Amino acid sequence: MKTSLTFRAYLLSALILGVLLMGWYLATLPQKAAVAVPQADAEYAALMGGSAVKKSGMPTPLEVGHTLQEKLADPFYDHGPNDKGIGIQLGYSLARVLAGFALAALVAIPLGFLVGMSPIMHRALDPYIQLLKPISPLAWMPLALYTIKDSSASAIFVIFICSLWPMLINTAYGVAAVKRDWLNVAKTLEVSPLRKAFLVILPAAAPTILTGMRISMGIAWLVIVAAEMLVGGTGIGYFVWNEWNNLSLTNVIFAVLMIGIVGMMLDMVFGWLSRLVAYND
Repeated sequence: MKTSLTFRAYLLSALILGVLLMGWYLATLPQKAAVAVPQADAEYAALMGGSAVKKSGMPTPLEVGHTLQEKLADPFYDHGPNDKGIGIQLGYSLARVLAGFALAALVAIPLGFLVGMSPIMHRALDPYIQLLKPISPLAWMPLALYTIKDSSASAIFVIFICSLWPMLINTAYGVAAVKRDWLNVAKTLEVSPLRKAFLVILPAAAPTILTGMRISMGIAWLVIVAAEMLVGGTGIGYFVWNEWNNLSLTNVIFAVLMIGIVGMMLDMVFGWLSRLVAYND
């Protein structure tokens, strides 16, 4: 039954993809110009055995497919500052995301434990969390550039900021939601606070913590594109902006597809980790 359901889901996904590609293909078909064509242009078109047509500015699926094949054939070439392979650009972006994400985890998880285990700390820190959480990460970019004076480090700082809050809030919620019975047993057995945190609270709160980390990674990968558009230099965000300046919509669509694929793979990793630490009551 489950295999049949999975097969039907994949079949429906393939059908939806086919419909989208067909709609894209039809939308980019050349059309006869609806506007008046100058006499000289009309005569030239007739002389060449053709008719005045208006080609869509959007690239066709075949053009994007050709770009995919060409770019992925050699993804790690380096021909200078403004001509690097998609693999190198994605590598720069992933390195910044992982660095900022790791720094956020080092701060958010211990602080989340403290907030979740201590009602006093929760009440003391909650106003600051609620004040800073809604601020767009990109709003910190000018301050980061001014103080850090390094574009790459500033992008890492922005990733740190945007990754911090989902992990912190989910960790605090997961720790606070640990069953009282388990904590009472640990208290009865006179378990030390450190052992209680690692052997009782962490396993119980792990699914919620991983959910926060999964959300943070999704936000971080989303924000890095915009951050790299601002700071420039390297990264997939810079690649998109540079190709737009070159008026190469085919390469822009190719980059958008790569962003989506890498983001999906990152989400799949955290989804697998979430299932790994999940438990049944």
